[in-house]
Amino acid sequence: MNVYRLASLGVWLLIGLVSTGCSGMPPLDQQKRLVQAGDFRIQQLTPPAFVETWGEPTYTHQQFTHFFGMPDGRLIPQARMALGESPQGWETGLAAGDAFFMAYADRGYYLVFLEGVLVYHEAMTAEKVHLVGKTWKFESQFKTRLESSPGMK
Repeated sequence: MNVYRLASLGVWLLIGLVSTGCSGMPPLDQQKRLVQAGDFRIQQLTPPAFVETWGEPTYTHQQFTHFFGMPDGRLIPQARMALGESPQGWETGLAAGDAFFMAYADRGYYLVFLEGVLVYHEAMTAEKVHLVGKTWKFESQFKTRLESSPGMK
């Protein structure tokens, strides 16, 4: 794991722990039980719940992202939709922010966090997870030094 990835994961874990302690979020032990049970509750799980239950993700990524807000509380990343399309059932809800992505190839999950809480999850094959990870790695080659420095955000 490179230094940037480790630092980024550490920052998001810290944000998750702080947001858990300062909000109506379930305690971390309860979140870990939900993860173990496969109950991925939107707006109730933080990155530490997954890392402490499943271990380090295969891939992590961070970027400013636009989301489609759904009636059930999910926020679907624009990148998960074909260009110019919107998800079925979407009406007018939009959100945007610095999102943190975790992908687990061995478990077949793609997870998206906004402001330290889970807003989207998707089951996918290990091959698809690796394809997403390769895309993130390719995109990171084009980030400026300011974009890739965790202290400069």
